Amino acid sequence: MGVDHAASGYSWPGNGTAAQARDAWAAAAVALPPGTLVTAEVVARQPFGVFIRIDSVPDALGLNELPNLPDGVLPTCGTRVCGTVLDHTPRNRQVRVRFTPQSG
Repeated sequence: MGVDHAASGYSWPGNGTAAQARDAWAAAAVALPPGTLVTAEVVARQPFGVFIRIDSVPDALGLNELPNLPDGVLPTCGTRVCGTVLDHTPRNRQVRVRFTPQSG
């Protein structure tokens, strides 16, 4: 019996995302070197972190892992976030990001 992701509040990025991330990978790696400040939208949640769509390279897939989340709290899908590129994970074609606390 599988996990009911809807009930758990967890989700995976939508259909087509893997192909889009693969196709956008080369551009993302060049456009988003470590240290780059980014804005993004949370598009999926997992127990280990959140996947994000980065505004400047929208087909790229970003990941912020739980240890890099302010207060260790997973933001909900649709939340707007800001962060800094930590590095790239070529194997998964992901841009790893650490969110910065929002000032208000």
